[in-house]
Amino acid sequence: MKVAIVHYWLVNLRGGEKMLESLLEMFPDADIYTHVLDEQKVSSLIKDRKVFTSKINRLPFAKKLYQAYMPLMPKALIDFDLQGYDLVISSESGPAKGVIPNPNAYHLCYCHSPMRYLWDMYHSYIKETNFIVRFFMKKLTPSLRVWDITSSNLVDRFVTNSNYIAKRIKRYYNREAEVVYGPAPIEQYLNVIRKPLDYYLFFGQLTGYKRADIAINACVKTGRKLIVAGGGATKKEIKKYANNGLIKFMGRVSNEEACSLFAGAKALLFPGIEDLGLVPIEAQAAGCPVIAYRDGGALETVKENITGLFFSEQTPESLISAMDYFEKELKFHNREVFSEHVKQFSKDAFIERIKRVLNERKRV
Repeated sequence: MKVAIVHYWLVNLRGGEKMLESLLEMFPDADIYTHVLDEQKVSSLIKDRKVFTSKINRLPFAKKLYQAYMPLMPKALIDFDLQGYDLVISSESGPAKGVIPNPNAYHLCYCHSPMRYLWDMYHSYIKETNFIVRFFMKKLTPSLRVWDITSSNLVDRFVTNSNYIAKRIKRYYNREAEVVYGPAPIEQYLNVIRKPLDYYLFFGQLTGYKRADIAINACVKTGRKLIVAGGGATKKEIKKYANNGLIKFMGRVSNEEACSLFAGAKALLFPGIEDLGLVPIEAQAAGCPVIAYRDGGALETVKENITGLFFSEQTPESLISAMDYFEKELKFHNREVFSEHVKQFSKDAFIERIKRVLNERKRV
């Protein structure tokens, strides 16, 4: 069986790319198709494969400005010749599913999320962009939405990473999607020895929807220490909290540093809404409890009052109440419960579920 994997763009190594690596282990002879490839930012497992790029890769500064070229990507997908493949797996978060397989091929789409900037987060993106980008977004979004819905009909079956995203796929595409969790790199955290210290942890890129501001303000208001790990902090933000002795910005951290942070944190604070969210899974694999906003993928990754707890409003006050309750009432000492809980998000579990989905296709 000849396999093609279509991934939206390969310019970093995040959750979507980790999933791609698992698919490449399943299909060692698969070819990769993508809009943009930055070989300096991906693993050898990816760049050592045969990788075909679209014409977007040849445009000026494509490796950095790839998202600016997003309106050109649907048409660029047409240039991919997939007629020789029996199985096509599209990895969709940017335009990827709109490829044209041969009539006898099977097209499985792993949809990480319908494109946020076209649908539910459109207004947030509009508010955060400059005038020029805003102008073009308003002009181009209607036609891109039509393409996005139409291209969903080219997919034989959808799978996705959470029930939260499955509901969005149903709303926007009117298609059912099976949930296939993971793959999360839990193995590197399972042997972390917990020694909780006097700090909470926020972990992730400091972009607006992750709501680091809620975690920071909650800790400042109550005199709690917080370590913020992840890129994106501005000099203004760092300077603002530099002298209070409560907030420490660490920037991007290595895997070893992440293990150490999870080992020492009282709990991970997770105030944003994620499709699934790898960070809470990694924290729990290390035995670190999670205090999460009650929405999105966290409802599936955090086991309430067993591996963590929830707060109900995206405000510092609601998070503070949860932190108070956590410190006074809850004890999380059963490491086996944490380890058992995260196994469902492992790479091995992901591969087994994908195999089952593909085997079901043969019986249809």
